[in-house]
Amino acid sequence: MDAQTIIARRIARELKPGMLVNLGIGIPTMVANFVPAGMNVFFQSENGLIGTGPVPEEGMAHATLTDAGGRPVTALPGASTFDSAMSFGLIRGGHVDMTVLGALQVDAHGLLANWMIPGKMVPGMGGAMDLVSGAKRVIVAMQHSAKGKSKIVAKCNLPLTSARPIDLVVTDMAVIAFPGGKATLQETAPGVTVAEVLAVTEAELAIPDKVPEMKL
Repeated sequence: MDAQTIIARRIARELKPGMLVNLGIGIPTMVANFVPAGMNVFFQSENGLIGTGPVPEEGMAHATLTDAGGRPVTALPGASTFDSAMSFGLIRGGHVDMTVLGALQVDAHGLLANWMIPGKMVPGMGGAMDLVSGAKRVIVAMQHSAKGKSKIVAKCNLPLTSARPIDLVVTDMAVIAFPGGKATLQETAPGVTVAEVLAVTEAELAIPDKVPEMKL
């Protein structure tokens, strides 16, 4: 199983029936492919769609049906489209139960940097600032390291997305939560040891007596 699939499958286990869930660009969109059988969840894309389904099969994409990043999505029966004012009213009004976002860095206290690398051209923050501030629960989906460097850092050196800490980060190696503002290892990926997680994590992690393996 590849890294992205491990992350998406594990996050899908955080879904609860009836949730309104926002999926960010990249790995988060894959979560829609792994909704538990029989569970009814409403996925929102901040460009104005509730009722997004799995990524379309090859050749089945519709030019006007996309996620917030412009990538093709499907719409489930009963899906609703609306303008950006309504979409961000849902987000800022606290109606989104959970958001799943990608990240560049997450620090030891759960602060997130996911929108800008200084010196590089970016289109803007998009909905990330609103989502991290307004969603009831914030989960980050990202690979544990990039180019040999940990993405779970002692302190973010990239611009922060919000002053609000996230709730959970799921990587291809671990699940980490932030009770009391301290990064705490909750699970390891299949075949990954606690020692291996620590070896590639810059931030100091609290380690419980028992750290179970992810259930996928």
